[in-house]
Amino acid sequence: MKKTSLALLALVGPAFGQAPAGESTVLGNNRITQNQIQTGFYTLKQIRKTGLMIFSAPFNVHDGYGDGPIDPFNPDKTSPGNRPNMQDNGTFLRVNGLDSQACLECHTVVSNASIPAKLGVGGVGGIAATAMPGPTDIDIDDSDDNGFASYNGRLINPPFLFGAGGVELVGKEMTEDLQLQKALALASPDTVVPLSSHGVSFGTILFDSGANDFDTSGVQGVATDLVVRPFGRKGDNSSIRKFDIGALRFHQGMQPEEIVDDMDGDGASDPGVDNDPDGDGVFNEIMPGELSAMHLFAVTSDRPRVKTNSDPAEIQGRALFTSEGCASCHVPLMITRSRQLKLAYPEVETDPSANVYYTINLNEAPTKFRRVPGKGVVVRMFSDLKHHDMGPGLAESTGAPDASLFITPRLWGIADTAPYLHDGRALTLSEAIQAHGGEGQFAADNFNALRNGQKAALLAFLRTLRTPTAPFSDLDNQSTGGPFNDVPMF
Repeated sequence: MKKTSLALLALVGPAFGQAPAGESTVLGNNRITQNQIQTGFYTLKQIRKTGLMIFSAPFNVHDGYGDGPIDPFNPDKTSPGNRPNMQDNGTFLRVNGLDSQACLECHTVVSNASIPAKLGVGGVGGIAATAMPGPTDIDIDDSDDNGFASYNGRLINPPFLFGAGGVELVGKEMTEDLQLQKALALASPDTVVPLSSHGVSFGTILFDSGANDFDTSGVQGVATDLVVRPFGRKGDNSSIRKFDIGALRFHQGMQPEEIVDDMDGDGASDPGVDNDPDGDGVFNEIMPGELSAMHLFAVTSDRPRVKTNSDPAEIQGRALFTSEGCASCHVPLMITRSRQLKLAYPEVETDPSANVYYTINLNEAPTKFRRVPGKGVVVRMFSDLKHHDMGPGLAESTGAPDASLFITPRLWGIADTAPYLHDGRALTLSEAIQAHGGEGQFAADNFNALRNGQKAALLAFLRTLRTPTAPFSDLDNQSTGGPFNDVPMF
C-alpha cells in the first residue's frame, strides 16, 4: 500500500437529494471523497470495505437510480440517460439496462462446480444475470422463420472480479511498452517497428513521413491507439474504474460525476459543476471517491488458484494444452516488471503513470501474487489480452464490424465458472472449445482430433483452474470505521 499522510481532514461530500421522512438513500450523507483516499484519512481496509458496500448497495431512486423521464425529442432512446422503462413500470427496463439495483446481483457465483452452487461476492453470474445491451428488435416467436429468435443487441454473461489487480497491472505494462514502441516509430520515420510486450506480438507500426501520420494497418489484436484494454468481453476497458463507470450508467442509471460534471474533458469532475443529464432530480450520484473505493476493492480481490497437477491425467492434459496450441492465445502466465499497481484519477489511458493517487503492492495481502526475484509478480491468467476474430458462429447480432472480435478470455477459475463463452451459450468445457471459429478454429479442430482419453486429460487439466476458496474473507463481518458504518442498508 502507498504510504500517505494521515492528516484527518473532515471533508464533507456535495449536497445530496433529500429522501422523504422514513426513507433513506443507500449511499447516505457521509460519503467517501477522493481527497480522503489520497490523504490517508482511511486505511486501505476501510477503503476496500467501503468499495464492497458500494458494490453491494441496492441503489434506490433517492440515490439517483434510473434514467428519469425520457426526452421525446431525443431520437437516442437506447443510450444511458434517456431510456424508457418496461410496460410503464416507472423503474426497470431489464432489456438494455436498468436491470439490477446492485453490482452484486450479477456477480454472486463463486463456484458452479458444486450443487448447490457456492455463492459469494465478486463471482460470475448465471444466465438469469445475462446483460442485454443495445437491442431494438427481438423476434421472440420467430415470426421471420429463421429457426431461432433473432436479436440485434449483445448478450453478456457476467465474469468474476477475482485477480483483477494482476490483470490490470499486465494491461498497463503492455500499454506502456506499446506507447514506447509507437514513439520509436515516430522517431524513425518509414521504419517498420515491431509491437510486442510480455512475449505477445501485436503486429507492427510505421510512421509514414509522406502522409505525416502513423500507418496502423499492421497493428494486430489491439486498438490502433495501442491501449491494451483487458476488461469486458470485447476488451474495451483499460481499467476496472473504466468498466465501473460504464456498468453503473448502464445497469443502474447511476451517473458518475467525473462523466457528467466534466466540462473541460480531462476525465475529472469539475469543482462547482452539478449536472443532472438524466433529469431525475438527483445530483452527484456517484462521486470520484466512490469510484476509487470500488476500484481499490476490485483490484485487491483474491486471485484465482491453480490446483497442483498431481494426477497423471492432469499432467498429460497440461502437456496437451501446450502441444495442441491452446497456450498460444491462452498464455498460461505473465510475469510483470513491477509489483506495484498504480491507480490514477483522472486516468490517461495512453499514460498509466499519469495522475497516480494510490499504489498497491500485489505481492502483499490481500492479493498475494507470487513474486519473482528481481522482477514483479506472476499472473496466471491464461490469456494474451489480445482481440481475436472468432468467426461468424460466435459473432454477436449487432451488425457491427467487431461483432466477432473478442478478447481472449482468461481461463483461471474456469473449473468453477460455467456457463462459458461471452454469452454463456456453452454449458460445458467441451462445447466451449468446439465453438471456437475464425482465428480459434484450430483449437476446435485439434480438440476434435484427440482420442477420447486425451480429451478427458485436457479437460481434467482445465478443471485444476479454480476460483478462490474464500474471496474477500478478510472483510467479512468487520467494522472498519469507514463511512458506511452508520448507513441503514434497507
